[in-house]
Amino acid sequence: MEEKKSVLKAGASMLRDYLVLVMIAFLVVITAIIEPKFLSGSNLVNIMRQFGPLIMVSLGMTFVIIGGFIDLSVAGTINLVAVVTISLIQPLGQLPALLIGLALGIVCGTLNSILILSSGALTQAEALFITFGMSTVYSALALLYSHGSTMHFWDISASKSVFEAIGGGNIGFFSVSFVIFLVLLAILWIFQSKTADGRAICLTGGNKTAARLSGIQISRSIVEIYVICGFMAAVGAIVLFSRITTAAPVIGAGYETSAILAVVVGGTTLKGGKGSVLRTVMGVLLVVLMSNCLDLLGVSSYMQYAVKGAILMFAIWLDNRKQA
Repeated sequence: MEEKKSVLKAGASMLRDYLVLVMIAFLVVITAIIEPKFLSGSNLVNIMRQFGPLIMVSLGMTFVIIGGFIDLSVAGTINLVAVVTISLIQPLGQLPALLIGLALGIVCGTLNSILILSSGALTQAEALFITFGMSTVYSALALLYSHGSTMHFWDISASKSVFEAIGGGNIGFFSVSFVIFLVLLAILWIFQSKTADGRAICLTGGNKTAARLSGIQISRSIVEIYVICGFMAAVGAIVLFSRITTAAPVIGAGYETSAILAVVVGGTTLKGGKGSVLRTVMGVLLVVLMSNCLDLLGVSSYMQYAVKGAILMFAIWLDNRKQA
C-alpha cells in the first residue's frame, strides 16, 4: 500500500513538472483533428514568426523573475525602441539604427535598476509599481517622439534589407528571427547555468539576505537582470516591427502580461530563485500555440484574453501548491 502511494505521488510530481509539455501535446493533437490546416507548412512558418517577439521579451523577463523582481516596463520599452529605430533608418542607415535601438533598450533597463536601487525597493511589489510607472514614461516618450503617428516601411526610401530579412527572411527552413532566438537562447543559457553572475542572480532571488551574507553583490545582480530584460525587449521590438512592417507608439501593448504568463507557465516561480530560460521556451510555445489554435478555430480576441487570464491564475495556483 505504501509503495503504491509513493508511486502515485511520484507520478503526480512528474505530471506537475512536465504539465506544459502535456498541455502542448494535447493542444496540438486536438487542434490538428478539428482544423487540419493547423499542421500545414504555411501555418507552421506563421507560428515560428509569431514566436519571435514574445520569446525575446520572455527570456529577458525570466531573469527578472528569477532574481525576485518583476518588470512591467517592457511594453513601454518596446514602444519607444520601435518608433526610434524605424525613424532612424532613413537618416542614419540600417546598422546605426539597429545599434541605437538595442542601446536604447539597455538604457531603459539601466534606468529601471537605478530607480529600484536608489529607492531601496527590494521587493517584487515595489519593483512592480516602479516599472509600471517607467512603462508609462517610455510610452509617453514614444508618443511624443512619433507625434502619435504610425510609421511604415513603405515611407522609407533607404534600404531596409536587414529589417526585411529579420521580419520575413529564411535560413533554410528556419526564419531569421528564429535563428536569432536560438543564438540568444544559447548565450543566455550559458550565462545562467555556467557563470558566477548567473548563479548569483538565482541566489539573490531565492534569499537576498543570505546572498548578501554570502558575499554576493545584490546591486550588481539587480542591474544585470534589468539590463538583460531591457536589451531583450529591444530585440523583441525590432523583430516585431520588422515582421509587421509598421511601428506605432503602442505596438508593445500587452507584451508584459504575455511574457509574465509564458515565464510562469514555463515553471519559473514568481517567488524568485528558481527557473530556467529553457523552460520559458516551453511556456512561450504553449502561449503562441494557444493563440494560433484559437485564431484558427475562430475564437474572439476577447475570449482569448479570458483564456490567458485563466491559465495565468492556474499557473500561479500550481506554483504556490508546488512551493507548499
